[in-house]
Amino acid sequence: MLKVRENQAFTLVEVMIVVGVIALLAAVAIPNLISMKRTANEAAAKANIRSIASAAETASVSLGHYPTTVAELQGFISSATDYCADLSGGQSAIQGYNYSCVMDITGYTLAASPVTPGTTGNITYTATTGGILTPL
Repeated sequence: MLKVRENQAFTLVEVMIVVGVIALLAAVAIPNLISMKRTANEAAAKANIRSIASAAETASVSLGHYPTTVAELQGFISSATDYCADLSGGQSAIQGYNYSCVMDITGYTLAASPVTPGTTGNITYTATTGGILTPL
């Protein structure tokens, strides 16, 4: 005949082993998740700067000059107000990057820099007249 224990519980050693395994998994997984988020932020910043530069180039052909207001730029890219708070260098923080747009009738300079370098991104992207994208 089997004898059944009435008080069944985990021992302190078993609980400590489980906590240790969870801590080990967290120590391995968290840096990878942060790295993936940083890579995603960088890819988004690069794509956003390219899109804004492309819209500015399209606007220059259509208008006969580069956009001088956010409203002119917004006619070619609907998210212009999100990324270009103003066209005199004011910054907008989106997805871990600060965006700034400087535009006048003769050209533009766009920039996306990490809000917290090393955490939200490692690369600063700039685009200048002609759609020339440069990672720094």
